[in-house]
Amino acid sequence: MAADKKDETMFGMPLKYVALLTLVVQNSMLVLIMKYSREGVAKSDLYLASTAVLVSEVTKLCVCFVLFLQEPQNKGAGVTQILSALFGKEAESWKMMVPAALYVIQNNLQYLAVSNLDPATFQVTYQMKILTTAVFSVLMLKKSLTLMKWIALVLLTVGIALVQMPTSSTPVVAKNGANSFVGLIAVTVACVLSGLAGVWFEKVLKGTQASVWHRNIQLSTFSIIPGLLGAFLIDGRTIAEKGFFHGYTFWAWMAIANQAFGGLIVALVVKYADNILKGFATSISIILSAIASIFLFDFFISLPFVIGAAVVLYATHLYGLPDAPAATLPAYQPAKTEEEN
Repeated sequence: MAADKKDETMFGMPLKYVALLTLVVQNSMLVLIMKYSREGVAKSDLYLASTAVLVSEVTKLCVCFVLFLQEPQNKGAGVTQILSALFGKEAESWKMMVPAALYVIQNNLQYLAVSNLDPATFQVTYQMKILTTAVFSVLMLKKSLTLMKWIALVLLTVGIALVQMPTSSTPVVAKNGANSFVGLIAVTVACVLSGLAGVWFEKVLKGTQASVWHRNIQLSTFSIIPGLLGAFLIDGRTIAEKGFFHGYTFWAWMAIANQAFGGLIVALVVKYADNILKGFATSISIILSAIASIFLFDFFISLPFVIGAAVVLYATHLYGLPDAPAATLPAYQPAKTEEEN
């Protein structure tokens, strides 16, 4: 009998822990690199977030396509067969148009949020996507949440509110013209879109036999059109004057690569690990981001932030715990008669 996927190893380490470690590094590095790539750069020299999102989607499309071709049923298939499988009538690729557009907007908002918030605050606040995903799961997938999960969502909301509390009555002037209110609005809308897109994607996946790579190709393909529209509507003049890749530095490319591979790493974790480990990875990422922010961005850890972050970490852990099995009554068995004895 084939070994269970969760028992597979890499370099002598169980794959679920490899996936966990990879997710911790990716989650921590993504926000730090995004912030670092935009920190201390004059606005006129800054790379365009709209083009970065588009390049990230194209990169993800190429990677998913390579992985799709490695699937046993696709090896040796002709171009016509592949295109038919991906975008033919039976593929129902049109279902990915809505989440594709939502993800493009969400990713653009992430750049706006990171530009206006410190990485630690962004990381904690971005856990609001757990709340929005839960709400959309109830509304769209008709899922029922246990009392424990609702308590976790309430704690999550309280923790995020504590993190956003000002540390003094005097407003602090942010560096490089950053506006924390704009950042908060951006990350809030991004969380709503993330929840809606994620649940929509889950609904599509559950209603089909298509693989994750199959659907990700469709998702990235349909992301290119709104990505192009966004780039040229928002930054068309700058692109025409300075070029599509204006302001791209090594760190800009690193941020793009990290964002492109992030979704694939999450898929790996879902495949080989579980929600508890995923929540644990998120918690470690938040702590690492906060520590790194102190040294890289002069981040001041206030008491409300510490309490709020701790509440968010606990709520994330609580929400990821498996539901308690429902109590079942023993099956009814008629009493034996004397004759049967």
